Amino acid sequence: MSTEDVRLPADDGESVAARWFLPDGDLVGVVTIAPAMAMPMRFYRHLAAWLAERGFAVLTFSYRGSEPELYGPMRDSSATALDWYHDAELAAGHAHARADAAGVPLTWVGHSFGGQSLGFLSDVGVDSCVMVASGTGWRGKAVPMIKRWSPLLWRAIAPVAIAAVGYYPGRRLRILDDLPAGVMRQWGRWCLHRDYLFSEHPELRDRFVKVQTPVTALWTADDELISPESIRYWSKEFPNAPIEFVELRAADHGLSRIGHSGFFRPKRAILWEEVLLPVLPTSSAK
Repeated sequence: MSTEDVRLPADDGESVAARWFLPDGDLVGVVTIAPAMAMPMRFYRHLAAWLAERGFAVLTFSYRGSEPELYGPMRDSSATALDWYHDAELAAGHAHARADAAGVPLTWVGHSFGGQSLGFLSDVGVDSCVMVASGTGWRGKAVPMIKRWSPLLWRAIAPVAIAAVGYYPGRRLRILDDLPAGVMRQWGRWCLHRDYLFSEHPELRDRFVKVQTPVTALWTADDELISPESIRYWSKEFPNAPIEFVELRAADHGLSRIGHSGFFRPKRAILWEEVLLPVLPTSSAK
């Protein structure tokens, strides 16, 4: 297995940092892993390497402005949440080029916010999608704790913190992670509205309607952020995509906990073997 760092040029002159994990032997498929909100690209490296060892070329990427070591000071970033969806679209197009050249299928593995971005990929040619803990961001469908306390975050804590330091210092506050100001502000507005991103961009629903990619929607019984109702509510935005809902219970796989992000941690790699690998299409199915 080897890695290859690339920069994906965007139409506005910006670029998106990405890393390929490449197999040593024959290529059986291409996978793109789309990060959750406030989750760095490196978080997914263990799964990417594991898949590469099984013949998949795996692309991980970082949303613009999200990691200072890749993009410079976060307070200088002008990125918005909508920009991040377009970053996902850019990564998907780059991954599709490799899959198309090799004649192998492309799978989109989207974690939370990354799964939402499938709605922007209807013209890319994604063969399958695995959404992991991906539901609507609207607080009305969140777990009780998030539903209760999120208005305080969006209307008071985040605005004050952003005004003080020029970005959202989630790491210091121990609420999410650091985020560019524009991303946090826009995402907050969406999360307070039942229509989520469509509250500001109703025209985007047409793109979601066009999606026909088969989806496996994974949700964990012990998710501390996303509820089953949130996942099913979000799935209605993809009326033409066949969706299979799969509940993951930790005890069924010999685990004590999975949670919102645990699926991607190497200590829970049993889930990759038992749940993820069987739904990934390979060259024999292309």
